[in-house]
Amino acid sequence: MNNAPRWVSSDEVFALVSMEVAIRAVRHDLLAGLDPARDLARSIIDLDTGQLLYMPSRFGDFVGAKLSTVAPGNPAIGRERIQGIYVLMDAATLGPILLVDGRALTALRTPAVSAAIADDLAPERIDHLVVFGSGTQAAGHVEAMRAIRPIGHVGVVARDPSRASSLVNRLVASGVRADVVGADAVRDAQLIVCATTARTPLFDGALVPDDALVVAVGSHEPDVRELDTELVARSQLVVEDPMVALREAGDLLIPIGEGRVAGDTLISMRDVMTGAAAVDRRRPRVFKSSGMPWEDLVVAAEIYRARS
Repeated sequence: MNNAPRWVSSDEVFALVSMEVAIRAVRHDLLAGLDPARDLARSIIDLDTGQLLYMPSRFGDFVGAKLSTVAPGNPAIGRERIQGIYVLMDAATLGPILLVDGRALTALRTPAVSAAIADDLAPERIDHLVVFGSGTQAAGHVEAMRAIRPIGHVGVVARDPSRASSLVNRLVASGVRADVVGADAVRDAQLIVCATTARTPLFDGALVPDDALVVAVGSHEPDVRELDTELVARSQLVVEDPMVALREAGDLLIPIGEGRVAGDTLISMRDVMTGAAAVDRRRPRVFKSSGMPWEDLVVAAEIYRARS
C-alpha cells in the first residue's frame, strides 16, 4: 500500500479552505484548548541571503512542521521573498500525511489569525480600512477583514506606486471601494493593517483614533518595527503569546526599552477570546503578530480535513 503523503499545491490550498473557514478554525482551536504559550519553539537561522525558519507544533490529532525561507533579495530577480514546505503528521503514528505549499499556507494563515482576533478587537463599524503594503499579506488581510466586517473603503499606502495601483485595481474589481492614500489617512481609520518589510515606523501614531484597531504583521525581529512608540504607549497591546513577543517583536521591545511600555501589560489573544481579558475601547488596540507554529498547524489540519 502506498503511504506517501499527499501534496497540496498553492492553488489547491485556496480552493480547499476559504478565508472564512481558516478564521473559524483558528478561533475554534483556541477556544477548544490550544494554548499558544505551550507551542513548540521555532528556530530562526540567519543565512548569507536571508533566513531559514523551522516551525514545529502539535495539537490534538496532528503534529506538523514548516520549513520556510525569507530571502529579501528574491523579488529583484523575479522569485518569491517567502518560500517553504509544510509537513503534517498524524499524532498517533507520527507518519506524514500531507505536504503543503508553505508560501500559500503562510499567505492564508497569517491574515486568518489577524481577523480571528480582530473580530474581538475591531469596532463594529469599519468605514475606512487603511492597509500599508501592496503584497500578498496586504491583499490577504483586506480579504480577511472583509470576512468579519463590512468595509466601506480601503486606502492603500505603499512605497511602489505601480504596486499600490495594482492592488487598488484588484480590490475595485472584487467590489471594494479603494484608492491610493497617504500615511496621514490613518487619522480617520477604524482599522489599520501594517503588512510591510519596513524597518522603521510607517506613520505618526498620534493620529490614530482612540477606537481604532491596528494590526502589525510585517516583522519578527527585535530591532525592527512598523509602529512608533507614541501609538504603542497609548494602546492596549494584544499578542499571540507574551513570551514570544518579548523575544521577537521590535514594535513592542523598542518602546519597552525606552521605558514607555511595561512588558507585563501584554495580553494574549487567547485571553481576549475566552473573556479572561477585557477589551479596552477607550484607547486604540494593537495586535502585534510574530507568527507562531501553531497557526500553520491549525490551517494545515483544516486543509487535510477538507481533502479527506
